[in-house]
Amino acid sequence: MTDDGGAYLLSGSVNDSGRILRLLHSIYHPKNQYLLHLDRSAGQTARDALAAAVESVPLFRDVQNVHVIGKADYVFSNGPSALSSTLHAASVLLRISSNWDWFINLSAAHYPLITQDVASDLSCLVYLLLVPNLWLLVLTRICSNLPWFMSCLDLLHILSYLPRDLNFVNHTSYIGWRESRKLKPIIVDPGLYLAGNGEMFFATQKRELPDAYRLFTGSSTAILSRKFMEFCILGMENLPRTLLMYLSNTPSSTSVYFPTLLCNSHNFNRTTINHALAYTSLDSREQAHFLNSTNFDELMESGAAFASPFLPNDPILDRIDREILHRNTDNPVPGGWCLGDSDCSVSGDADILKPGPGATRLERRLVEFLSNQTTQCSDE
Repeated sequence: MTDDGGAYLLSGSVNDSGRILRLLHSIYHPKNQYLLHLDRSAGQTARDALAAAVESVPLFRDVQNVHVIGKADYVFSNGPSALSSTLHAASVLLRISSNWDWFINLSAAHYPLITQDVASDLSCLVYLLLVPNLWLLVLTRICSNLPWFMSCLDLLHILSYLPRDLNFVNHTSYIGWRESRKLKPIIVDPGLYLAGNGEMFFATQKRELPDAYRLFTGSSTAILSRKFMEFCILGMENLPRTLLMYLSNTPSSTSVYFPTLLCNSHNFNRTTINHALAYTSLDSREQAHFLNSTNFDELMESGAAFASPFLPNDPILDRIDREILHRNTDNPVPGGWCLGDSDCSVSGDADILKPGPGATRLERRLVEFLSNQTTQCSDE
């Protein structure tokens, strides 16, 4: 049985073209779909140049799985326009291809900590965590030895069920200080109604929290199943649209929408793992710190698939390329599908996987998640 890949949204703004291209090369795999989005602040010239840069890479041109949004909207990262942009991208990716299992949204400030030969077969790793405990111990013992990891994947291909409906997103129903700062305030996001750039502003009034559903907050970055994204975009239930309308004038709506929708839906509230598989260093006020070379050991110990935020061209990115991804500058990560030189200009069988050391780190992290929690939404 062959698993489908992921659908990546890579988003950026002014002066982010180079960062998006570097991120694209670092997570590229022929089985995945990629949608690149520079918001309108970057200018049409920058979007045209990004599209030309993609088209100039023979591998991307041959495989035809990298796409660039040509007509973009203004996006305010702390406003509902960011959520609108994410849902727009998900809708485009659903139309582009039926051959993906998970939707993964990353910003230009993200960078991977594993190779895509691991990420493209994420469903196998997830299944490892959902089999009965005895099988879990046996398979973990086998897979903890990297040379035997491919045997583990072969075994899992034989199994009759691969759980492709899981959703990886940080979430909590504990609101605390977020109630007064992120949930009750009313904002006006010009990205939703103005053709030109404007300033986002707060209204003087505040509103009560809803009682028709329970609010959850979490991470803006998530790994969400195709089934769930179809529910968000095409679902016959009205909750996705009701919640979207409620959050249309709410700060940080992207960190509320997906966790709340997942945890209030009977079809999905038992498919949620309370981690987005991404590493971010936050202070007590949930402000992210830029990662640098002093954080390298933390990143390795985290077992995460991605990390953020990084400054453009920070030396730690070169170290990740060199020591984790084994990637040369301006080239994709060489995987089992790569038949050409170091630039992987020739694409072979995309189903041939060559996992790197990140496989065991990610596996160990996933086992930890499932040994300490269920796939039901957390009320804490």
